[in-house]
Amino acid sequence: MPMQPASLDRPHAEQLAALRAQVAAAGLARGPVLPFGLAPLDDQLADYGLDGAGLHEIASATAALSDDAAATLFAAGIAARFADKPDSTVLWALTRFDLYAPGLEQAGLGPDKVIYAQGRKDSEVLAMAEDGLRDGALACVIAEVKAADQTATRRLQLAASDGRTPILLYRRHRSLDRCPLDQPSAAMTRWRIGCTSSARLPWPGVGRARWAVELIRQRGGNPFSLEVEACDATGRLALPAPAPRGAAAPVGAASQAA
Repeated sequence: MPMQPASLDRPHAEQLAALRAQVAAAGLARGPVLPFGLAPLDDQLADYGLDGAGLHEIASATAALSDDAAATLFAAGIAARFADKPDSTVLWALTRFDLYAPGLEQAGLGPDKVIYAQGRKDSEVLAMAEDGLRDGALACVIAEVKAADQTATRRLQLAASDGRTPILLYRRHRSLDRCPLDQPSAAMTRWRIGCTSSARLPWPGVGRARWAVELIRQRGGNPFSLEVEACDATGRLALPAPAPRGAAAPVGAASQAA
């Protein structure tokens, strides 16, 4: 009597069903992915955007105030897009309140969207950020610190996963000659942001700022760098317009950083 193929295939079918259940559970543990809306950037990200239940680190390319402002606005723009729904709130925890609210609003993060929390030291900032993540009611958490070891970043990643809330950890420069992202971390993505030359205008004035955006590490993907135009009033980046034929494109920090 011939053997029944169904009986032979049953173990394999059960294994496949269990694997599918595990993949589905892993997907539910992650938050919604937030794309940047720029194909040259999103296509190079492992998730085609930022995981909404993960830790993402940001640092300025140098300790210069211009790069620090660019990195701050980069974080503000991401947070603004995570909080684009009504009644959504962002927690911004820091030890030194040096933010310029009108500048944040120009990047899409208005005063009605932000709760500021100030701690005396980094450990207090990290504790406030972790509490905010585990609550699960916030659209995004931003924490500014000078030091966070791998244990601290693991706790933040677990809290983000549990609360299904994204966190942007802005690592401040501790010394002029060392990148803050040299420290090990459990972050899903690690970004370095610097200023580059803005586009020339046909009349005297200041053109839209441009940034050198460098992803130095990501889970499941490769590093890359890209030059973009700074956040608009909705927190969105843009690609620079191609230079006119015969005109040299401005050379800035993007090429130097590479």
